[in-house]
Amino acid sequence: MAQKSKATNPIQAAATALREMRERHDERQRPSGFQFAFADRVDFLNRTAWDSVTQGGSLFLRRDVLQMIEQHGPDNITPRYATIYRGETPVAAVAAQIVSVTGKHLRHDHSAPKGQESKNILQRALKPAAKLATAKLDERILVAGNLMSWGFHGIAFAAGENPAQLWPGVADALYRIRRADRLMGDTNLVMVKDVTKTETGLEALRRFSYRPLETEPNMVLAINPAWRNYEDYLAALDAKYRRNAKDQLKKLAAAGCTIEPLSSLTAHSKRLHELYLAVHHNASVRLVTLSENYLPQLASTLGDDFRCTVVRRGEEILGFITTVREGSTAIAYYIGFDRAAAAEGLPIYLRLLHTTIGDAIAWGCTRLSLGRTALEPKAALGAKPETMSVWMRHRIPALNWMLRGVLGAVTHDEAPERNPFKTPTPA
Repeated sequence: MAQKSKATNPIQAAATALREMRERHDERQRPSGFQFAFADRVDFLNRTAWDSVTQGGSLFLRRDVLQMIEQHGPDNITPRYATIYRGETPVAAVAAQIVSVTGKHLRHDHSAPKGQESKNILQRALKPAAKLATAKLDERILVAGNLMSWGFHGIAFAAGENPAQLWPGVADALYRIRRADRLMGDTNLVMVKDVTKTETGLEALRRFSYRPLETEPNMVLAINPAWRNYEDYLAALDAKYRRNAKDQLKKLAAAGCTIEPLSSLTAHSKRLHELYLAVHHNASVRLVTLSENYLPQLASTLGDDFRCTVVRRGEEILGFITTVREGSTAIAYYIGFDRAAAAEGLPIYLRLLHTTIGDAIAWGCTRLSLGRTALEPKAALGAKPETMSVWMRHRIPALNWMLRGVLGAVTHDEAPERNPFKTPTPA
């Protein structure tokens, strides 16, 4: 009897798997019970409803920011919006982007040494998945989020609502957006971008065949409330890291460089864009490319919540970094620098990272989000990794099943352990 039970277990397991697959399929085909307002432009939505859901959330869900992105964002993205209602009450908002991806967006940097493959999580996940659907990479991906930033910037839930009850509505909205856009071409992959562990109720997405993929972590520096300025941060570092920071300043000063705020990005937009592209084109994954107008227009939109710092040598700008304020979080946003000058030994990149710490302290922020590239130098600043994931599904069930295997095999870089601060004196 025991042998017969063991023999039938694989059959029972297969039958269970097929039944669960059918149940998930049936659930995806049933209306979620929510009502929706969809739009191709944020201005077409009810402003009061949108603002009531997104207030206090991501700055990238602000209507003025979304309007700016519509006008000055990358040319290969198409915005889509949804307000989700329970009865007459708006309970959630979705800002999505349909991005057209071809081989030029995912190919390796040919300047990289032979054998050094990209470790970028999106390239390793999206490119194999796309090849399952097409012989030549030419994909449209529906992204609930913002491809010009990192973080949970595409979805908001109304205050007091339980996200676990609203995620089915989000999945329903994304399904309807994808289906309604078929006249523009098939959209095979759907992604909920950059979810952290603070977001709750995500397991509801599994019922709709979404699966998580952990990416490189976001590096976050906790701002000590005792730091009143950047000098206080330096004083908190141990001798080695403090000396390194001061040596950076000495090297730049010896080369005739100065570090200063840039008040008018428009007057220097061409040079800033050149420096941005010098960094951007070195990346192996370039799903979107900023226009020359994007950062100047964002600066105009955000006002006092935006800062730009540059490294100059004479009249020439050798590097820049932008910082934006999102509530109590400062975000070290886009950076660009002259690679020839960096090859001379000028620590432009590292010095610019340090300036964002001063911005965060001056704004009274409690944390500085530094992004998920260059993990080593950011760890040396004192930043710690914040786990981040994307949730993905494919529109074709068979390929969606294969996609799960692809996602399960993808690995990512881990942040190194660093503690640049003085060891506390034992009590």
